[in-house]
Amino acid sequence: MTADQPRDWDRELAAIDKVIQKQGPGAPPPPTALPPGSIERVPPIAPRPAPGRGSVARTWFWTVLALALGIGLAVWPYPKACGLQLFFFLGATAVTVVAGVVGALASWAHRRGVAHLLCLLVLLWAGVVGASEALPRSGYARESRPWLCPAAPAPGAQPAPGAQPAPSGAAPAAPSGQGTQPVKP
Repeated sequence: MTADQPRDWDRELAAIDKVIQKQGPGAPPPPTALPPGSIERVPPIAPRPAPGRGSVARTWFWTVLALALGIGLAVWPYPKACGLQLFFFLGATAVTVVAGVVGALASWAHRRGVAHLLCLLVLLWAGVVGASEALPRSGYARESRPWLCPAAPAPGAQPAPGAQPAPSGAAPAAPSGQGTQPVKP
């Protein structure tokens, strides 16, 4: 065709319709030969289905669990100075971190912004609480605290001289090398 003559769109579209009708409904297009050395054609990836109600409910389950554990750390009712109680507290902190990570990953995957933010705040809180208990015991902080509680003397055991103050109403023990007679009040 030359530039002077307009295209006859009706005739061209009718020819295309005839070719489509000859192929039949739902017939795949004929395969085309690829030139040698070219990359094979990869079929397009199907889009992901939208998340169902179950996945959203699981996301909020992990978020609420992480929030409840974070609040539980704030109102921990037991002493956590040393020993087994300290290890239980640090274990609860670790469980809170795990719940926060799972909740953050689930909320990120299902595009729940508020749940993701809440899980990140729980992670920050649990990290600060855990670090405030672990760092003084690891020698990092200025203040040093023990991991294990000091052992209490067994009942009936004699303490070393000068280790404990004398009970009230009794005479103080004399240091070695001095008189052994108690002073009478």
